[in-house]
Amino acid sequence: MKSVTDIINTISLVLIAFVAISLIVSSIMIGVITYISVLERRKEIGILRALGASKHNITEVFNAETFITGALAGIIGIVTALILLIPGNKIIHHVLSSNEINASLPITAAAGLIVLSIALTLLAGLLPSRKAAKSDPVAALRSE
Repeated sequence: MKSVTDIINTISLVLIAFVAISLIVSSIMIGVITYISVLERRKEIGILRALGASKHNITEVFNAETFITGALAGIIGIVTALILLIPGNKIIHHVLSSNEINASLPITAAAGLIVLSIALTLLAGLLPSRKAAKSDPVAALRSE
């Protein structure tokens, strides 16, 4: 029994490593996408600043976008996991020839994953939103 536990723990650690790498890469990609959004919307940022929006307001716009992206990504991930639990449990029941073991996603874990998704996207969007806030409105309006 100890060897089975050791194997399961090793597999769990490998899966955690894959998840960590995936989270890091996805956070970097969200930051890059937000930065590209800032570059493409320079004129819009310039107009907002010329109309009286403060640097803080511009930062809030991009932070709100990353918040929504994180929330939707977390919700889509949870819904996908819940849908995949249906065939997953059927496979477990078939392989073990027993209905005693079921895979499940606790509600607290689901909520924690959504919060983690939001936190990572907000963190990834901080630098691009600051760049947007610091942009000069006159230079932004001149650019094409």
